[in-house]
Amino acid sequence: MTDHDRRRIYTLRFQIDANRINASGQLENMNKLERWRRDKVISINMAQPAQNEAAYGSNNRARKAYRYVFTMTESRTPEEQGILKEIERVLFPEGASTQSEKNDVEIVFNARKYGCILVTNDGGSRRQPGGILGNRDKLQQLLGIQVLTDGEAVVLVRKLIRERDDRERTESAITGQPLPEWVGKD
Repeated sequence: MTDHDRRRIYTLRFQIDANRINASGQLENMNKLERWRRDKVISINMAQPAQNEAAYGSNNRARKAYRYVFTMTESRTPEEQGILKEIERVLFPEGASTQSEKNDVEIVFNARKYGCILVTNDGGSRRQPGGILGNRDKLQQLLGIQVLTDGEAVVLVRKLIRERDDRERTESAITGQPLPEWVGKD
């Protein structure tokens, strides 16, 4: 791997929720994120509960879900147990009662534990005002967990790519070295 290749790769790490599995390729923003993942510009993984949820329903969804590396909750310390409880209080003040709600708690926990930005479409709408998106401000303030929609994630990655390419152009102008072939192509 050349120095230019290393500068192309971001340490930007995303974790996608089950509702962002793009088995039919119809989610335009997920298509962009997946391309950047293939090009090694970003990384994307899934929490094991999200992967299990996403794999349910069809062979296409299962194949797509199992292409991602998964993270495990593994909350063994008292601090981690406290974080899980805090996430549950934020998302479900009355307590997580269904398996789906418990999975949401673990999915959010995994994003925090593994330093990822969680990409989801869960909540924050008229139909479902709560959920993960509806509580993202609290999650950010209390626990430092960043939650985005796939559209917001695309905007963020584009901004960072633009900044990266501008740095490369400036360096090339100063040093006289050619631009990496990927500048302006991501």
